[in-house]
Amino acid sequence: MSAEASGSSGGNVVTVSGSAASSSSHVGEEKAGRSLAGSKYVKLNVGGTLHYTTVQTLSKEDSLLRSICDGSTEVTIDSEGWVVLDRCGRHFSLLLNFLRDGTVPLPESTRELEEVLKEAQYYRLQGLVQHCLTTLQKRRDVCRGCHIPMITSAKEEQRMIATCRKPVVKLQNNRGNNKYSYTSNSDDNLLKNIELFDKLGLRFNGRVLFIKDVLGDEICCWSFYGEGRKIAEVCCTSIVYATEKKQTKVEFPEARIFEETLNILIYENGRGSGSGGMALLESGGVSSPGVGQSEEEGAGVGGGDRRVRRIHVRRHIMHDERGHGQQTVYKD
Repeated sequence: MSAEASGSSGGNVVTVSGSAASSSSHVGEEKAGRSLAGSKYVKLNVGGTLHYTTVQTLSKEDSLLRSICDGSTEVTIDSEGWVVLDRCGRHFSLLLNFLRDGTVPLPESTRELEEVLKEAQYYRLQGLVQHCLTTLQKRRDVCRGCHIPMITSAKEEQRMIATCRKPVVKLQNNRGNNKYSYTSNSDDNLLKNIELFDKLGLRFNGRVLFIKDVLGDEICCWSFYGEGRKIAEVCCTSIVYATEKKQTKVEFPEARIFEETLNILIYENGRGSGSGGMALLESGGVSSPGVGQSEEEGAGVGGGDRRVRRIHVRRHIMHDERGHGQQTVYKD
């Protein structure tokens, strides 16, 4: 099998034609060690994904791809002129963009980033290898620096919130504290709340203290503190009637949770040693409002007119098998 260069307005494209002298075992493809440097464009088939690029791009770094172009590495070329590389082609576009631009955005997923690293190591793209290793190290440093305290007692929680100079976000998560079965989406929503807590912890690491309470009475409830007092609360749990049976429903009000997290950032500077923290310790914390109180009722710590914003999931009308509407009843 011999290589032929076909002229075109854009330059030469590598093509391959069959030779009468080829044996039957080599019909359709052949191992080639020839140089592609005389051609301008190269067609690559990487694990079934097709890429069209230039020899100049592939030759920018001293890599396996350059050695393929200069003929020092043997490759397989099929009957249509595609250079066949037996690798996964999922991230090959990213590798090409790195060669074109000298830099490239890396995947947010650590698993995908590690896949890119493996491909970069295989193709010996040292610049991309270093870029991946540096990014992985930075992400690991962030994870190590993001410490989430686990609450073991009410006094510990009060002391932690009162003495912290940063705003505080607490997620109370106790799935076992439930009398009834869960609705179909509740488990997924509970997991989404936990995942959002972890994401916010990484995003606002160093600015907000995130604590987790697994011993409280609520199944899923967010609390937001500033200057040692509770500023807002988002309760994600309700009791609903369906088919004449009570069920526990967990919601995922992502936008509201994110909004309240942003709201408490105003408390991150200049807290000092005010009276709010000491009052919280002395009073034993901010109690939840009693039955019949509105969302903003319940005085804040230290007296005065400070109030806590309490946001509950929206009331829904559930229908039983007979089509009768049933109003949601919220847990006290």
